[in-house]
Amino acid sequence: MKCLICHGEDIQVKSVYEELARGNDVVRFPFEVPVCANCGERYYDRAAMRKLERLRAQLEGKTLELREIGKVLVCQQ
Repeated sequence: MKCLICHGEDIQVKSVYEELARGNDVVRFPFEVPVCANCGERYYDRAAMRKLERLRAQLEGKTLELREIGKVLVCQQ
């Protein structure tokens, strides 16, 4: 498989995080997807997209159990 963006051939399955916003919070979801080692383009199959859509619906419906693991502080000068 060649990358559609840079045409590189080094595409490997890697662990990545997809991020979705919920109000002021950002929720990270782990995924295993093919990623181009040259440009970082990610390739999601149909199953991964359905999982992401299901997680988004659960996040919007507030039916997803979440665990806080840290905080982000913002300086607004």
